[in-house]
Formats: sequence, C-alpha cells, structure tokens
Amino acid sequence: MNNPDRLKEENLKRLQMFIYLVPVVGFFPALWTLYRGKGDRELLNASRLTVTLAGGWLLGYLLLGAGATAFDGISLQLLIMASLLTSGYFVVNIVLMVRLWQHKALRLPGLSQWGDRLP
Repeated sequence: MNNPDRLKEENLKRLQMFIYLVPVVGFFPALWTLYRGKGDRELLNASRLTVTLAGGWLLGYLLLGAGATAFDGISLQLLIMASLLTSGYFVVNIVLMVRLWQHKALRLPGLSQWGDRLP
C-alpha cells in the first residue's frame, strides 16, 4: 500500500509543476527553483522547460515588437506573428498541463534537450 506521506509529497510536487506551467507567471517560481537548485530531477527538468519556453517567447515577442516599430511597411505582419507566437506559447503550456495531469513526461522535442543545458 502507498505511504500517505509519499502521496502527499507527490501531489505537492505536481501542484508545483502546474504552477510552473502557468503562462508568464509560472516563470518566476520556476526560475527561483533553478536558482536554489533544490528539488528532485523531475521538478528541475520542469523548471528548465518552463524557463526555456518563457525566455524564448519573451525574446521572440520583444524582437517582433521592435521590428514592428522599426519597419513600418511590414509592421502589421510582425504584430500578427507576435500574436501567433503568444498564442502558441499559451497552447504549449496548456498541452503540457494536460500531459502533467495524465501523468506523462513533460518533454518537448528539441526544446527539452536545449533546456537541459541550463544549470
């Protein structure tokens, strides 16, 4: 039979990972977890993935926004691309939340390997 303390700890860890996957807001607790370096491997991997996703989204959003202000001729296209990037970021986070709910691995092809290089 399962130990109730172990189940409670497992549920707390899953709740923590759900918080990490909240778009934009979850970046900060995930970054804090990486900074402290405390937690098991699964929690640190979820933190790395969250920081990588949020950092990529923010960098892309800022570059597209800067391009839209710099180039008047294609500003509408760049703003549409920024909105698609933001929508994609939110959809990926929701898909990862569903995978976490189903007790599946939080891995994204290519991005997870790149995020594993973070300290």
